[in-house]
Amino acid sequence: MYQDYAYLIVGLPILAFVLTIFLGWHLPKGGGFITVLATFAGFILSFGIFKEIYPNDEIVHQSMHWFASFNAGILIDPLAIVMLLMVTFVCTMIHTYALGYMEGDPGMARYFAEAGLFTAAMLGLVFSDNLLQLFIFWELVGLCSYLLIGFWYRKPSAASAAKKAFLVTRVGDVMFLAGIILLYTNMVKLNLVLPEGAYLLQFQTIYDSLTLIPPDQLTWIAVLLFGGAVGKSGQFPLHVWLPDAMEGPTTVSAMIHAATMVTAGVYLVARMFPLFYAAPNGLMIVAYVGAFTALFAATMGLVMFDIKRVLAYSTVSQLGYMMAGLGVGAAMGAFSVGVSMFHLIGHSFFKALLFLCAGSVIHAVGTNDMREMGGVLKHMKWTGLTMLAGSLTLAGFPLTTGFFSKDEIIVTAYEHGAMGFGWLPYVFAIVAALLTAIYTFRLWFLTFDGEARSDYHKHESPWIMLGPLVILALFALFMGMPTQENFYHYVGNNFEHYGVDFDELAVIGGHHVEHAAHVHEPFIIKILPIIIGVGGIIIAALFYSRWKRFDPGMVTSEGDPLRKILLKRYYQNEIYTLWFAEKVVYGIALVSNMIDLKIIDGTVNKISAISVGFGGSLRKIQTGVIQNYLTAVVLGLAVLLILIQLASMGVAI
Repeated sequence: MYQDYAYLIVGLPILAFVLTIFLGWHLPKGGGFITVLATFAGFILSFGIFKEIYPNDEIVHQSMHWFASFNAGILIDPLAIVMLLMVTFVCTMIHTYALGYMEGDPGMARYFAEAGLFTAAMLGLVFSDNLLQLFIFWELVGLCSYLLIGFWYRKPSAASAAKKAFLVTRVGDVMFLAGIILLYTNMVKLNLVLPEGAYLLQFQTIYDSLTLIPPDQLTWIAVLLFGGAVGKSGQFPLHVWLPDAMEGPTTVSAMIHAATMVTAGVYLVARMFPLFYAAPNGLMIVAYVGAFTALFAATMGLVMFDIKRVLAYSTVSQLGYMMAGLGVGAAMGAFSVGVSMFHLIGHSFFKALLFLCAGSVIHAVGTNDMREMGGVLKHMKWTGLTMLAGSLTLAGFPLTTGFFSKDEIIVTAYEHGAMGFGWLPYVFAIVAALLTAIYTFRLWFLTFDGEARSDYHKHESPWIMLGPLVILALFALFMGMPTQENFYHYVGNNFEHYGVDFDELAVIGGHHVEHAAHVHEPFIIKILPIIIGVGGIIIAALFYSRWKRFDPGMVTSEGDPLRKILLKRYYQNEIYTLWFAEKVVYGIALVSNMIDLKIIDGTVNKISAISVGFGGSLRKIQTGVIQNYLTAVVLGLAVLLILIQLASMGVAI
């Protein structure tokens, strides 16, 4: 029974971390093969568990008491198993690729040790059966991302990017922790009588308690938990760390932006979907923030010239789609969980593929700047063709995996609007889809098409790097059609295992809709995603391919204010760093420091000075001469006797 060894899915990468960090320096390729084997073994175990539970519609739950009313446990249900399969498979591909990409790096052993721990942290997050344990692994993922983004720590920009990622995500993590504390406080007030083996903050216990917690408290809890997801999954306004994470090795970018860290926030919202559904306006916030992020990031992807940074903004945009897919669950119910997670899984394949292809190009060309590339396809056919596969999928070309997953999110967003929940998510999603197709093929044409624009190295990558690209390309192209409907049904029904009554939660959340209601979609709405995807590719070809008919300067020039705003990334650095951090935060710090020094410390110091001065004055009386002391005693006694005598004579004193 594979289920009995579920703990090894996390245990083996942790073991790989320990072995590699201590012995990797003495092993070939930094001991990277240990991390590859450990992650692949995790995939085999995950696949074995999937084969055991899928036909029988079962879940795996193992738990043990930890302390107080908390436990440590493993929960593998449909939502968790698809994530475990994706993370282990994609990370195996990335680690295998890294054996070639990191060849010759003096920190190779350290890289594979950190990569192994990173993988373990994400897997532990996924199969946690309670919110506190999930948060612990959540923080470990953040720590590992800091280490990997700053892997080349002697490079100032890498060290700065690592600190930025760590600090920005901490903002979300504090909100996440506050949400856990608020949820725990409300659950304690319920005085629940838990059955044997049940604990507070277990997901089953949380789901069972939702109807008992006040709706306004549910909204605050949902907002705080979503704050954690916003930080980790790069949603507006806490997305600013994610493009700068490109300072790490490209394999790190592939892990962070495809299979691990950034999907954690989406997984959190999916895992806590019943709570968001029950919270008044909880899913509306998710839908609007996600859809706006999808459009906002796509606009910046249009003008970037760093090949990895284009993909980074693409990741932010696609994460916005996933959040929007969950948010429209206000109209679609739990079906939206299956829709969003399908895009998450598909995205992991084609985005990992695109980042690894970009790494292959950078490895050969020696630059990230697409303006210095051009004509790379002539010399790197396998890399160019696999990146074409990933680009077609990202752009939503018909019949690719990305087409099926993104199309369903757009359709559900339309139904969300048709049911009276607001049209903005649909409008944002459809415009972002057009921009996605344009910037994706702008990247491909500028890199692989035309003639070389600089004198760069001309060689294909070794097969240890190309092998994972081919495998990922096949999944990116062909996974969608045969798995789509079964995936929606399997993952969308995840919460049936916990007895969640969404009709009852709809009343609490104020939805009051019949989710089975059929919304008639006009024909144009059905084919619009196809028109958008193909049309965006054609527009990019007209401006950037060898057959181009228009010069980009006809649309925008160097002095164009809008282009300047996009290149400046909406002045986010100026707003967050130069204004907020250096003026607001630093200004508050200066005022606080003045209050501390002048008022608080000043008051204490003044009292101390008065006491010391008074004590100093008293010290002058203490001459140390015995005759003076005897004189004072005699005078004192004389005065005392006189006073007593006067009192006895009836004289008023």
